[in-house]
Amino acid sequence: MNTMVIFKNISAAVLASLLLSACGKHVPEIRDGRKLIWSEEFNYTGLPDSTKWNYEVGGNGYGNNEAQFYTKNRLENARVEGGNLIIEARKEQWENSQYTSARLMTRGKHSWKYGTFEIRAKLPKGRGTWPAIWMMSENMKEWPDDGELDIMEHVGFHQGFIHATAHTKKYNHIINTQKTDTLEVKDASEKFHVYRMDWSPEKIEMYVDDLKYYTYVNTEKTYDAWPFDQPFFMILNLAVGGNWGGQKGIDDSIFPQKFYIDYVRVYAPVQEKNDKQ
Repeated sequence: MNTMVIFKNISAAVLASLLLSACGKHVPEIRDGRKLIWSEEFNYTGLPDSTKWNYEVGGNGYGNNEAQFYTKNRLENARVEGGNLIIEARKEQWENSQYTSARLMTRGKHSWKYGTFEIRAKLPKGRGTWPAIWMMSENMKEWPDDGELDIMEHVGFHQGFIHATAHTKKYNHIINTQKTDTLEVKDASEKFHVYRMDWSPEKIEMYVDDLKYYTYVNTEKTYDAWPFDQPFFMILNLAVGGNWGGQKGIDDSIFPQKFYIDYVRVYAPVQEKNDKQ
């Protein structure tokens, strides 16, 4: 029987809902008064969806003296299987680097101003790993002046401690004024957890599994303290080593290491439309 005939009169939204249900994922259309406006459920197999994700490519350390080379369109480093995106860091020679990994981003495809961002993930483990879920300004001209939002960072030498941070010109780690906080999640590398950010014009709040542990309030209302009234894009990456992740060296015996992402969901207030989808 031709499945196209069966589905030809079903709307795209209904069809997507049916397919997601068949894959066992429940996707709430409304969450805490906010409406789902974008999601990536990773219900396919192969390379990440090129309509949603771009790659950062290279091995220049990205200002953090990282040790990996980020590759593009290479299944060994970024692939979708079993309902998850898997970003894998490997110990192997590539260009002038001794490790490979991947850094995916929605830049140039999707960016958002304000909203709720939920990412369900399971983290790699071991000294030298540095996975992150974060966002940067689509109009980034200079860091940290134009802002950075770290929804989740984890360094392997400090196993199980999740970090959330908002970087600005006035508040950043280079001048030791960063606005950050930490939550211990002992099984972060054994189980999936939901890493969430609520971002509004008034404040930014970070959660793990609905437990809020970080708040940054827009009290000063100046660009050097709050550059967060503009569209930001999302980044998912697994670094190796670097100024922070490599503070206590890299344990080569742990590789390969995998960063699992089950889904990425973005919600916006029902009464508003997001600026760019």
